[in-house]
Amino acid sequence: MSRLKRKKQTNKVSVFLGIIIIAILVALSVGIYYLVNNPNIFYKNEANNGMTNNLNTNSEGEKEVAKDTVINIVGIGDSLCHSQNFNDAYEAGEYDFSPMFKNITKYIENATVAVGNLETTLAGKDRGYSGYPTFNSPDELALDLKEMGIDILTTANNHCIDKGYTGLVRTLDKLDEYGIAHTGTSRSEEEQNTILFKDLDGIKTAFLCYTYGTNGIPIPKGKEYSVNLIDKELMKKQLDKAKEEGAEIICVSMHWGSEYRIKQTEEQEELAEFLIKNGADVILGNHSHVPEPMEMKTVTLDDGTTREGFVIYSMGNFFSAQTQEYTRDTLILNVEIRKNGQTGKITIDKATYTPVYVYDNGVNAKDRYELLDIEQVIKDYEEGNSKYTETMYNLMKKELKKIEEIVGPEIDNT
Repeated sequence: MSRLKRKKQTNKVSVFLGIIIIAILVALSVGIYYLVNNPNIFYKNEANNGMTNNLNTNSEGEKEVAKDTVINIVGIGDSLCHSQNFNDAYEAGEYDFSPMFKNITKYIENATVAVGNLETTLAGKDRGYSGYPTFNSPDELALDLKEMGIDILTTANNHCIDKGYTGLVRTLDKLDEYGIAHTGTSRSEEEQNTILFKDLDGIKTAFLCYTYGTNGIPIPKGKEYSVNLIDKELMKKQLDKAKEEGAEIICVSMHWGSEYRIKQTEEQEELAEFLIKNGADVILGNHSHVPEPMEMKTVTLDDGTTREGFVIYSMGNFFSAQTQEYTRDTLILNVEIRKNGQTGKITIDKATYTPVYVYDNGVNAKDRYELLDIEQVIKDYEEGNSKYTETMYNLMKKELKKIEEIVGPEIDNT
């Protein structure tokens, strides 16, 4: 090989080695820069390998235990809108129910999720507004419940088909229009088979609803899907579906029991056991028009292990124009639930309630019906800061005692 050729070959090798050295130096520089600016990279790699799934890392690279998530589900009873109620809400061509709620809104608006039962239809003005026995209320009722803080309205109850299938459909259409979630009645079989889920601060929660019947009004043939009746086969199917789709909490609203009875029936207790056994965590009861007890209920599963759930058998009328004893006594329920940050286990920490009384200010009052925070009325009077009379004070003490004796003590499992 000539000297010229050897020289050219040597130059090529030198250039190639130079390129490799420069590339190595650049790579080292980039790596050092990345490590300096990302000191926690090794902790992150550990987490990605599943070594610290329940740990967070602080700014100094120290491992921290994942925090628990605590949420609260607020429940209210039946919105049973009699003609006296919507007539009271009428003024200058419009309906406004919000004055009735002004004293108790604070207990609802800050809930993680708030659930109420719409025991009326929104069949439209052209169908004629009506109270008992076949209910049809102004659309503004739903809007004012939403404004108060209600996120979900359950719709399976004995008055849901008072205005026929078309009234049921329009009710759901209006709730959709107003952005209010709903469960219990459906416009199609597909809708009935679709579980209502809510993300509660990262906890996937399912909501279901069932009723004992429809006051003898037949559900249209071929549209059996339109109303969720209390049927164990249907309930188990939907509970199983909710679990299969990842529900961490299942909340079931039940329209059940006997009217004007302040104690649950054996059937309610048996159904509560069935629901908890099959996955329900929280059961919100309605229908009786009066409050009924609440409890933590433990059931034994087929494998001998136990499972616990919370049930309130009835929250009474949230509002109505009824006058029978106990029908004006109601409550705002607050169930506090915890998800353990390390184990993912769900527990019910507390179940508390705010006693409420549906007060009638009289036929000629501007705002006839008013939901009173019973304990606040008592406190204000005793502190000499009240617009109410001694007669009202004594009434509130009497109704508070009734509610506490019926519902029972608040629950604290912390």
